[in-house]
Amino acid sequence: MQRTDIDDLLLIFADPKVMAAFDAAPFDRPQMEDWLQRNLDHQARYGYGLYSVILKANGSLIGDCGLEVMEVDGEQVPELGYDFRSDYWNRGLATEAATAVRDYAFHVLGWQRLISLIRVGNGASQRVAEKIGMKRSSEFARYGNRYWKYTLVHPESEHIG
Repeated sequence: MQRTDIDDLLLIFADPKVMAAFDAAPFDRPQMEDWLQRNLDHQARYGYGLYSVILKANGSLIGDCGLEVMEVDGEQVPELGYDFRSDYWNRGLATEAATAVRDYAFHVLGWQRLISLIRVGNGASQRVAEKIGMKRSSEFARYGNRYWKYTLVHPESEHIG
């Protein structure tokens, strides 16, 4: 993800259909700039973050998918997240991107566990998480909303210890 992605990202986060998943109003440009800067700062600090998803067929930025360190239950954990333009929903693209990021986290970064935080009722994101092997492990409140926590343990570490 780069600063020059802002206009394409705004197409995602200014879409009321996308923002309904967060129970939030569509972003304006200053909010998008803040969001992008937080993600760029995360990349600089950790060496990974949310990646822009580019459609090979036409070179368009259609979403983001990646990894973010989150504090959940007092613990710093890697979260796999994804956001896509609504006109590209239901094509398997989020699942394809999430699979690639999952594999990167396990095989390149060497992580043993990933989570995804999904707002209760967001069936599409729930299905993506389940398709890549995640299981719902809990439900909790965060920022005034209810979330499902999905967890995936690296298959090779399930039998360790």
